Amino acid sequence: MNRLFWCKLLMLVAMALLAACNRESPSGAKSTIKVETPAFGDAIVEGTIGEASTLIPILATDSSSHAVAGQIYNGLVKYDKNLNLVGDLAESFSISPDGLEITFTLRRGVKWHDGAPFTSRDVLYTYHVIIDPKTPTAYSEDFKQVKRVDAPDDHTVRVTYAAPFAPALASWGTSILPAHLLEGRDITKSPLARNPVGTGPYLFKEWIPGQKIVLEANPEYFEGRPYIASYIYRIIPDISTMYMELKAGSIDLMNLTPVQYARQTVSHEFTSRFNKYRYPSPSYVYMGYNLRHPLFGDKRIRQALTAAINKDELIHGVLFGMGQKAHGPIVPGRWAYNPHVKDIAYDPRHAAELLAQAGWQEKNSAGVLVKDGKPFSFTILTNQGNQQRLLTAQIIQQRLRFVGIEVKIRIVEWATFLKEFVDKGNFEVVMLGWSISQDPDMYDVWHSSKTKPGELNFIGFKSLEVDRLLVEGRSTFDIEKRKRAYFRIQEILADEQPYTFLYIPDALPVVSARIRGVEPAPAGIGYNQIKWYVPESEQIY
Repeated sequence: MNRLFWCKLLMLVAMALLAACNRESPSGAKSTIKVETPAFGDAIVEGTIGEASTLIPILATDSSSHAVAGQIYNGLVKYDKNLNLVGDLAESFSISPDGLEITFTLRRGVKWHDGAPFTSRDVLYTYHVIIDPKTPTAYSEDFKQVKRVDAPDDHTVRVTYAAPFAPALASWGTSILPAHLLEGRDITKSPLARNPVGTGPYLFKEWIPGQKIVLEANPEYFEGRPYIASYIYRIIPDISTMYMELKAGSIDLMNLTPVQYARQTVSHEFTSRFNKYRYPSPSYVYMGYNLRHPLFGDKRIRQALTAAINKDELIHGVLFGMGQKAHGPIVPGRWAYNPHVKDIAYDPRHAAELLAQAGWQEKNSAGVLVKDGKPFSFTILTNQGNQQRLLTAQIIQQRLRFVGIEVKIRIVEWATFLKEFVDKGNFEVVMLGWSISQDPDMYDVWHSSKTKPGELNFIGFKSLEVDRLLVEGRSTFDIEKRKRAYFRIQEILADEQPYTFLYIPDALPVVSARIRGVEPAPAGIGYNQIKWYVPESEQIY
């Protein structure tokens, strides 16, 4: 999994949809997209639960930071509407017959937001700072596979690999950073964390902590000035409050909860003002166990917890049927998805048997399992503002109580949740979600070398076989060899259960109807965002 490219394209990931998806009209039929003359002006206000932590992408591990940074920076490549890799800051690229060398021809005339020219120097700097051991980044591994990077001139970059590396091209979707502002300085102390300078379609304007981040259209953007003049991220930690703001017209874009989608947004009054979308998201929600904790070291315990959870109940009770069960870290429909993996079925009796095998046989007067005088009790930690995860945790709490396990639930503000708990491994069980990239490389999440603070294998999973298979899967261009490696990884994870893979939710974004130019495609609705516009007669900002 190319973790950085995934984050860079978070807007696509968060709103990705299948080619068959459609905008819904009040009758449920496909609606027609009006042909109008685009106009410059107005603003998009997007509601977001979490606040960004830093706007230097290689230092961020949270989705909120990458969503904003994705408007400000560009990579050398990006995914087009049909999920093909095409040039971004690179006008074109060529790959040698053996796949070991990529030559990027950079766009001429591109400028940083402060007016400085973009050149190959910026690409070289970005590469070197990512692989620098002093840089606290979770995304260095892809670039450690590079043997050499050369820049024959200001507009050419040649990347050479010592061995085949399947995610090589996609990895260069990482955000390119401005060398003239960062070179020779400590990136962790750079003012760009709060006042970024990029090459992207929007320029940073202001950040009012706890309230909003405001971006303005880049009039010199190389693909053309965005029609929408301002992009505003409003930080609203509670999803119900966010929905009220949407109905009041204070925000234009958010992701609905299933109950909002199914029950609260069906009136003509709502559908005349907003366009809803529904599609399977390339993501999954999971319950992750801290494998350093003595309670979760025995895989029979983890298997028992999964057996005690009714995933169908979650699909219907939490998602209102708008999703499907997850069996592993790759979603159905991808070439690397293993359809033969057997999920652990809901079976409380089997769960009790596994717990007994692990030494949890007796119960105290409260009906909670005890071992060596200690009750089987733990806390599920998840982030504030996500009602879907809270409901999931509450249902799981009841199901586990049925087999004698006491579960507490703790909700923490997003930035604190990441910084003080997840990054430091300061938790027992977390409930989170991963969005996954087009390439199935999962090295950063599952390899045993990626367990340090701030890295993505924060549960501490270690398996020599998985380590070997992860390397095999990314070290060949042969699809069949890669498929065999990823199929086996999914089998191992299904047995080990380092996560209880819960469900794959449908994505349910809603956009104000005054915003035109939204055209669904396999890549989603965010791929052509610079072409979105509001007719002059409907502009309100």
